[in-house]
Amino acid sequence: MVESKREYKHVLLLAYQSFGVVYGDLSTSPLYVYKSAFSGRLLHHQTENTVFGVFSVIFWTLTLIPLLKYVFLVLSADDNGEGGVFALYSLLCRHARLGLLPNQQAADEELSTYYNKNYLNNNSDDSPLRKWLEKHKRMRTSLLLVVLFGACMFIGDSVLTPAISGVVVVIACIVLVGLFALQHVGTRKVAFMFAPIVILWLLCVAAIGIYNILVWNPRIYKALSPYYIYLFFRETGKDGWISLGGVLLCITGTEAMFADLGHFTNVSIRVAFSCVVYPCLVLQYMGQAAFITKNLAAIPTSFYASIPKPMFWPVFVVATLAAIVSSQAVISATFSIVKQCHALGCFPRVKVVHTSRWIYGQIYIPEINWILMLLCLAVTIGLQDTTLIGNAYGIACMAVMYVTTWLMALVIVFVWHRNVLFGLVFLLFFGSIEAVYISSSYVKVLQGGWLPLVLSAVFMFVMYIWHYGTRQKYLLDVQNKVSMKWILTLGPSLGIVRVPGIGLIYTELVTGVPSIFTHFVTNLPAFHQVLVFVCVKSVPVPYVAEDERYLIGRIGPKSYRLYRCIVRHGYKDVPKDDDSYENNLVMSISEFIQMEAEGSASLDGSSDGRMAVVRNSDRQRTWVVMSESNKTNEGIEEISPVRSSKSATLQSLQSFYERESLRGSQRSHVRFEIPDADYLDQDVKEELMELIEAKQAGVAYVMGNSYVKARRNSSFLKKFAIDVAYSFLRKNCRRPAVTLNIPHISLIEVGMIYYV
Repeated sequence: MVESKREYKHVLLLAYQSFGVVYGDLSTSPLYVYKSAFSGRLLHHQTENTVFGVFSVIFWTLTLIPLLKYVFLVLSADDNGEGGVFALYSLLCRHARLGLLPNQQAADEELSTYYNKNYLNNNSDDSPLRKWLEKHKRMRTSLLLVVLFGACMFIGDSVLTPAISGVVVVIACIVLVGLFALQHVGTRKVAFMFAPIVILWLLCVAAIGIYNILVWNPRIYKALSPYYIYLFFRETGKDGWISLGGVLLCITGTEAMFADLGHFTNVSIRVAFSCVVYPCLVLQYMGQAAFITKNLAAIPTSFYASIPKPMFWPVFVVATLAAIVSSQAVISATFSIVKQCHALGCFPRVKVVHTSRWIYGQIYIPEINWILMLLCLAVTIGLQDTTLIGNAYGIACMAVMYVTTWLMALVIVFVWHRNVLFGLVFLLFFGSIEAVYISSSYVKVLQGGWLPLVLSAVFMFVMYIWHYGTRQKYLLDVQNKVSMKWILTLGPSLGIVRVPGIGLIYTELVTGVPSIFTHFVTNLPAFHQVLVFVCVKSVPVPYVAEDERYLIGRIGPKSYRLYRCIVRHGYKDVPKDDDSYENNLVMSISEFIQMEAEGSASLDGSSDGRMAVVRNSDRQRTWVVMSESNKTNEGIEEISPVRSSKSATLQSLQSFYERESLRGSQRSHVRFEIPDADYLDQDVKEELMELIEAKQAGVAYVMGNSYVKARRNSSFLKKFAIDVAYSFLRKNCRRPAVTLNIPHISLIEVGMIYYV
């Protein structure tokens, strides 16, 4: 009872916050919908039936797309609480082999079922459609391009939404700068700040709508019948079809309900929209239509003209504030989409800041925030016309919805395991409605509609070039990896002196030894006694549980002391900047040694050895115990004397660095012990002791950077893509060492050039 009450309060709290983030754009659409709908040749059809018809189109559009499609259907296709086109794409990549990333493993499929245990597999493997899509690489590439197009259109939408909110250019620019400057405080604080404004605005427009219905034309309720849509198109013909480009503005911001899902929950968004947003908007559109039927000349200013005079200035102030905060929905959602794109290998590395302890989806990306601000200022100053911006706005909005419809149809078949007919019915019903809107809005391409197409083309070029370059680099790493036969010929010492310590060699390979390792063996006189090839990769799930994060394996015989560790992150996970990573890695390797000695059935064979998902929580008895004691910088405990591979100068520098970085803070000192080791095999005990001694001696991070260049005989297009575009993006994004939180004092970087 107590838990259900807490959950109930949590849903209401998130629903309240969602008003300040999700619904600002959607709730301010009454300001310009009727004006945009009647801005063209529809002005020649100013009759009561025409107004009734426009309202009927608005009502059924709001009912079918935001309410039926998104609230009741699309929100149910969340990816473990995450939304947006890339969330749908990640679902498809897990349930059907539609992804293009070459580093996926069977263990990842086992991981993905952990997050999708509610989806039952009803022999979907026999689906001819699935087999056809998996077989043809061009179809999988086309699917990725469609997803990138939808994501880029949404980013374009996030540029246009803040720009359309301002009327006076100077004031709009000041407001935009202030809005983007607030983003660093986090979604939660912004939501609490903006939610009262949006709620007050919705209540105002609902009250004004009821007033106008009662005062001007109570018969407007008849327009709820879809029969008036038929009368509207019969009377207006082509002019009515063109006016749909303005009508579609009534659903702009709908996609943000799904894209912002990671910031809230689907239940909270459903409650807020169904109980407050939808009825308030219907009442406002109905009341505004009732006013227009008796005041046809007031169409260009119908909203403000319909406000009762005593309430005009208070409502005007609230409307201005609501228009300012309306762009928060797409800004927050853009951060989520960019993070998803980056994790799935489709966007350069950027800094991601978590702004909430409780809602992991609430993030802030500084680089994207300031890029959006500059683009918004450029659009606002360059166009200086809300009608042109509105035309561009509608195209971007409908393009994203159309892409979502196609992806959702595939989700119904491949993820929900429904009959193909269900997916086809969904696609035909909603796709045909959106296709009509798209066809009418694309008539206005020359009247500002070109802007989202240009913006999406630029972002899509960046995303695809990054994905193409990353994929080519990985494939070359696979082709040039070191053969196991060559490693075996070196012997246990690898042909060099093995000194105390652990060497973490970072690579993008999930199998095999990277070719960069040969540079160390042939050029360095000594290397660490324990070597771990670490691969930090993203898997197509939002989050990876800590007890499933590490996949450990062995390379070569036991005497070589070569291990492989694959650290898996979801597309919403952010590597933590703390001291526990090295300790967790050592404990995971020790658990792997224990599982291997016990002959665990969970070890999977591979070309390099056996891999295992290490779950420390499942262990009843561990052979290595990690104990922790706190100490301050005033009384630093001496570490037991262990040989170190570092020189005295380097050790003194490291000690100075640690003292400075830990000044005034509490430092945790970790010891590894093997309790009651009599039952252990001597070889196993020796390996564990060597691992512990290596950890105490120190950890060095080796980062292998592979650079890709086009061959001299390559085509001009490939040279431009690899040598110019991809090289520029790689040089100007965050370095891998910074993204992985690798300490600089222990970092060694070595580069290698591949020619494609």
